Amino acid sequence: MTASHDVELRAVTRRFGEVAAVDALDLAVVKGEFMSLLGPSGCGKTTTLRLIAGFEKPDNGMILIDGNDVSRLPPYRRPVNTVFQSYALFPHLSVLDNVAYGLKQRRIPRRDRRADEMLELVHLRDVGTRRPRELSGGQQQRVALARALVMSPKVLLLDEPLGALDLQVRKALQIELKRIQESVGITFVYVTHDQEEALAMSDRVAVMNRGRIEQLAPPQEIYDNPATEFVAAFIGDTNFVDSPAGRLAVRPENVRLTRAGEGSEGTVVIRMVIGAAVQCVVRLDDGQEVLTRTQRSGDTIAESLAEGERVMVSWGPEAALDLTGGSSR
Repeated sequence: MTASHDVELRAVTRRFGEVAAVDALDLAVVKGEFMSLLGPSGCGKTTTLRLIAGFEKPDNGMILIDGNDVSRLPPYRRPVNTVFQSYALFPHLSVLDNVAYGLKQRRIPRRDRRADEMLELVHLRDVGTRRPRELSGGQQQRVALARALVMSPKVLLLDEPLGALDLQVRKALQIELKRIQESVGITFVYVTHDQEEALAMSDRVAVMNRGRIEQLAPPQEIYDNPATEFVAAFIGDTNFVDSPAGRLAVRPENVRLTRAGEGSEGTVVIRMVIGAAVQCVVRLDDGQEVLTRTQRSGDTIAESLAEGERVMVSWGPEAALDLTGGSSR
């Protein structure tokens, strides 16, 4: 493990019966980065987080935090803290006492002052005397975050902490989480199945599938240059089209629609206006369906199309995603 890594997993495996939830996983998390573990249900992302936290023990391999092997240490002896989707706040304590609870257990002095500073960090300093039931879900999640951060962990682990919130609150807290992480400089390891969430907040994203990492890269690289067909299909919308050149993967925003010209002919079967974009599904004459997405500007063809119209579908050679890079494991 190098000095630049806060967390490292070396060939870590965790089995449940015959199933390898995590399969010989290698992962290194850089100091101070926001790393997301992203993937569908059952891909191993939550088990990986629980292995780092100490709630699960590896069957094989080694887990290092801050250069030390913690593979067999219990959670309370690891320099990490965890924020869960459920807030787990003490209902009988005030918000301030909830945040200061861990400090009190460790008999750390000036705990109210430190807890108050954390509440200010999460923009909740004025609710310190309230009980958790008097707060919204988003506010309660920020209290849970403050309670975890006040202990100054080496690594903060977050297990789908925004999953129970409505869309508007979730998007606002995505911005807040990124701001807080950059402010405190603590390494965040974040588990989510929400692609947009991971791409918006993370410095790097590990896309997981069947207990392994399919690709580990910055968000833009994950989207623009997916290493495998699984990544291309899971991250954003992707058309997989059989053509004379072989099987191609093309993002909907890179598909061109014209009423005449070169390309493949088809019929518009679905047209939807989604905010600032027009989305169409075109059924090609060979039976394949292609999803297209065009930003509205007042003069695009997609804005004037109707379902049932005939169109030409095409894309430039640069639009086809290269899936030959292999997985990054």
